[in-house]
Amino acid sequence: MQFRSPASWARLATGLCLALTAVGCGSAADSAETTASRAPQPPVALQPAVLPGRAAEQEGSAQRAGTERMLIARQQAELAQSWGLATVPLAAPPAPVRKAVLTAGPHVTVAGADLPALVRRVPTEDRVVFLTVDDGKEKDPRFSRMMRELGLPFSAFVSGYLARSDYGYFRDLHDQGVRVNNHTLNHKDLRRLGYAQQRTEICGQQDELEREIGVRPVLFRPPYGEYTTDTLRAARSCGITAVPMWNEEAFPDRMEYRLADQRLHPGDIILTHFRGADDWSGSMTDLARQVLRTVTEQGFALARLDDYLG
Repeated sequence: MQFRSPASWARLATGLCLALTAVGCGSAADSAETTASRAPQPPVALQPAVLPGRAAEQEGSAQRAGTERMLIARQQAELAQSWGLATVPLAAPPAPVRKAVLTAGPHVTVAGADLPALVRRVPTEDRVVFLTVDDGKEKDPRFSRMMRELGLPFSAFVSGYLARSDYGYFRDLHDQGVRVNNHTLNHKDLRRLGYAQQRTEICGQQDELEREIGVRPVLFRPPYGEYTTDTLRAARSCGITAVPMWNEEAFPDRMEYRLADQRLHPGDIILTHFRGADDWSGSMTDLARQVLRTVTEQGFALARLDDYLG
């Protein structure tokens, strides 16, 4: 029997080892490693995706904006509740870029090409209505504050003989964005006056408003809603371009409607007055609550008449 040399045995062992490895019979260490790799592995915890710098900044801005909106909504709700309102009044859309072109129709009367139109409903499809407050007898600071804090627009139509005792009140309204318009000097029934007298009533109030508040308005409302063609001629000569009337009248305890459906419509003008408990069964803040509840329940927002008309 021929014995192999040590080198031959080494070569034989190496060959056998390689052959066994090829059929899956490696070393114990290799076998253990293979078994471990086939065993079920615990799930790997998912890490939040890291956004690129710009995307992360945008997401952060969106989150901050959402938080800010929630905070503002809560503050508005608390403010509305502090004024006795169960819901926040609806916000009006942005004012139109161009004011309405007034042509004759069911709610617009055009007596002549050169005369200001009489308007009971502003031509608009926006779900807005307009609160207008006449005369000027009651100068309630709480009403002014309530409308300012809630950000609610309205328009004033004042008579000089009533406003004169405290034009400072109406200057403050003007400073908070309320347009102060013309309602004549002495609140007379203009049908009983001649043209010259009517012109004195209207132009005289224009002069007084310019002197006291710094404005010459383009909107005019005749006392009691009564007028003649001479009224419109006189108003036009004084710089008036439109005469807003109304379809609803508001009181602290109710809303009165002129039309049979007893509902608000887009563009409606609501009339009320600067009056208090001496004339009504409530204050001007009671009046404001009544108007806001009615307007909001019917799905409307208050907008500023002067932004749509004039």
